[in-house]
Parts: sequence; C-alpha cells; structure tokens
Amino acid sequence: MPAAELKLRMSNFTARMDSLCPDWETVMIVNKVNIYYFTGTQQNGVLLVRRGRDAVFYVRRSFERGQVESEFSSLVKINSFKDIAAAAGDCGSRVHIEKEFVPLAYFERLNKYFNFKEILSCDFVLSVVRSVKTSYELDIMRRAGELHAKTLNDFVPSVAKKGMSEVELGSEVLRFMLNNGHQGVARLSMFNTEMFMGQVCFGDNSMYHNTFDGPGGILGFGPAAPFFGNADRRLADNELIFIDIGCMVDGYYTDKTQVYSLGTLPDEAYEYHERCVRILEDTVSRLRAGAVPSKIYEEVMTPLDESFLEYFMGVREERVKFLGHGIGLTIDEYPVIAKGFDAPIEENTVFAVEPKRGIPGVGLVGLENTYVVKNSGAECITGFNPSIIRI
Repeated sequence: MPAAELKLRMSNFTARMDSLCPDWETVMIVNKVNIYYFTGTQQNGVLLVRRGRDAVFYVRRSFERGQVESEFSSLVKINSFKDIAAAAGDCGSRVHIEKEFVPLAYFERLNKYFNFKEILSCDFVLSVVRSVKTSYELDIMRRAGELHAKTLNDFVPSVAKKGMSEVELGSEVLRFMLNNGHQGVARLSMFNTEMFMGQVCFGDNSMYHNTFDGPGGILGFGPAAPFFGNADRRLADNELIFIDIGCMVDGYYTDKTQVYSLGTLPDEAYEYHERCVRILEDTVSRLRAGAVPSKIYEEVMTPLDESFLEYFMGVREERVKFLGHGIGLTIDEYPVIAKGFDAPIEENTVFAVEPKRGIPGVGLVGLENTYVVKNSGAECITGFNPSIIRI
C-alpha cells in the first residue's frame, strides 16, 4: 500500500477526530483490520495516534514482516506494553479506543502502564473515515465486483446440477473464486459474529432461522457451524438456489446475491422477485451524495403492504430492519440504510443493497449488488442481472 495512501488515511482520521472529538488527546488502535487500514500490514501491536504528533505503530509480532509489508512512516519493535510506555512517554489522561472490539482484560493489561483516567470510544470516527473510500480502495473494490459478477452470473449456471449438495456447489464456487483472486476470508465487524464465505442454500433452507443479523436464513453445516451450506441438502428439479456471498480482493469486499432455478418455480416466486427488483431500483435511485439513509429507508418502506412485509427481509419477528449496508474492509460497515442513520451520505461511500422476500415452502428471492455513491447517483460494480437465472 503506497505511503501517500497511508498518509492520506491518517490525515483524514485526525481531521475527523478534531471535528467529532475536539478534546481528544490519544488514540490507541489494536483491531488488525483498522491497523491494516492505516499501516498496510496486520501485525500484533498498538497503533498510537496523538494530537499534534506523528502516529507510531508499536509492533510485537512480527516486526520483521511489518517492515517488509508496510510503507508506514514509523514502526517500532516492542516485546510488551511496557515498552510502549517507555518509548512514548506521557500520553495524557484521556484515551480513545475501539470500545466495540477491545476486550476489557486486554485494555486493563495495557492501561497498567498508562493509567488513563477517561476511556472514550473512537469506533464511530473510524467507521465514518473508512466509509468514504479513496480512489485506491475503489479500484480494488471494482476488481472484486468484476470477479463477483463473473462468478455468480456466469460460473454458477455452468456447474449447478441436480443431485449436488449445498456444500458441493459452494465448494465449486469457492474453488473458482480462490483461483481467480478471492482471498477466502469472510470478515464481519459485528461483535462475536462468524461467517464462512456466505450462504449457499437450496429451497426453503434459505429461510431457516438465522444466527446473525441478515435477511437470509441458513441451516449450514449444523449447530456448531451454521455457515456456508448443508452436506445433506441436495438439489432437486424445479427448486430454487439462493447464493449470497462476499468476494474479497486485496482485503476489500463486495457483496452480491443471485437466485437461480433448476427448472421452473411457482409463479409467486417470480412475482415477488420482480417486486424486490423494483424495491432495489427504487432504493438505488435515491442513493447520491447528500441523501440521508434513514429518509431513503422510510420512503422505500412506507408504501409496502403488510402482507408483503410478513416475509420481507426475514421471517416475521426475525426480520431485519434495513435495506442495505456499507461495505469495505469488512462485509458489514457504516452507514446502514435504516432508521437512525441521519447523517447525509458522502461521495464514494459504498453500499450493498439487498431487498429479499421469503416464500414458505419455496425459499428466498430477491437480489443484492454493491454500489459506489457519487454526486449524481450510484454505480453498480458487481454486475446487474435482475432475473432469476434458470439452470
């Protein structure tokens, strides 16, 4: 990652801290995704940012790898937190940390050497800064989107066949993606949440009870690993295939969902799918710099009737209350197209928009694509196929 890119990101962050947390003194960052964002490497350590001083990345392991990978201006080798305090000196009485991520025990071990009196959160500032993508980031995400489109629009119809299991189809998809640049990891920001690739479901498995905050359901491998697909569920004639997966290229994600049919589905599947397409188009038509996510959500959701909403974005009380989410170094990022997100969207924010509707006994229909928001509108970067693709 170029040094100029890293300097731009750190400059953007400190400027946002000045604006949103004007009394800040010190920030300590330990989340490896955030560390990668600012340094271009994912080593175990603490990124120390202080007002009016150059940021320093104190690296425990592996300092040598960090030196090879990173163009960050200042990397310092440490053996323990004590070394940070000795090298940094007085860091003030107030610290901002990633409260959504840092375990209490970890921070207590760290703070033993600093004795910060006031512990504040930098999570929102980090989310806002990361939500607005640089040209460098957008170039990578467009490459991810191209692979995503090639995988779901072209590859899946060439390999899906009657009798294969969800795991078998998912494995073919994963192999193809890995061979073409996908890096395999499925990273989520949400606390205590895991995922393996995404969801590969046949029929009403796509409406099974979900363990994370998403509209699609999944039985998965089983209770110990409710991810990916089920080895015993096999594809039958006239059945729906639902695939919702992320694609990671050079650390950045796009998100895309495509629905297929092996043969013909009931008429209501096509009717509800077409309605989801219209909802997506209605949502995307409102995505532009300056638009307010909560207002978009209200305007799109208000006209929808109760009978449609019963299985829209989930099943009854398990329905999720959003239409799309930010995406970047993790699949789920700020902002969200939902109530409560009242700050205007900034140019070069990237959203995954995903209206989906379940049909009992049939499965989940709808679609998802990833969009870059510009002043004049939104650009789809994952390829747009509005149809249920027939196998």
